[in-house]
Amino acid sequence: MKYSRMTLAVVAVLTAAGAVLADLVVPDLAAQHAFNDNWPPHAKFHDAQYMAMTVLLGVIGLALLRRGPNLRGRLLCAAAVLATPWIGMIAALTFPGTATYDPEFHDRTLFILGVHGQVFLAIVLLAALTAAAAGVLRTPANIARARPSDAERD
Repeated sequence: MKYSRMTLAVVAVLTAAGAVLADLVVPDLAAQHAFNDNWPPHAKFHDAQYMAMTVLLGVIGLALLRRGPNLRGRLLCAAAVLATPWIGMIAALTFPGTATYDPEFHDRTLFILGVHGQVFLAIVLLAALTAAAAGVLRTPANIARARPSDAERD
């Protein structure tokens, strides 16, 4: 069990750091990805989204290795996993040279309330996940364990 836990921890760290190092930090590799002048802004956006997602998934993996499998922890981890691609999308907007669409597709891009459709969806879903996580955190621990099958597994 100790070997498995250590292996998972190493993979989680490499997952968190690998894409950022390869796509953004190591000059020869970054020139092929985030700093590739031949990539359109939308391609850079998805590369940035991927980097943010791998960091989040690595961190979630490390958190799962530290937490016991109680119901509250499982629900919060489920919320974190579900939030990962949407947070990655919002984080990708902060990387230089990225865009949610390429200029030639402006006329065919959906905007809702002035926000790119996918970004709008990300905001709505992140708000829903935040509300769900807040509900989990507000629920007393004894109620969160109400189902006998969950209590038995804790």
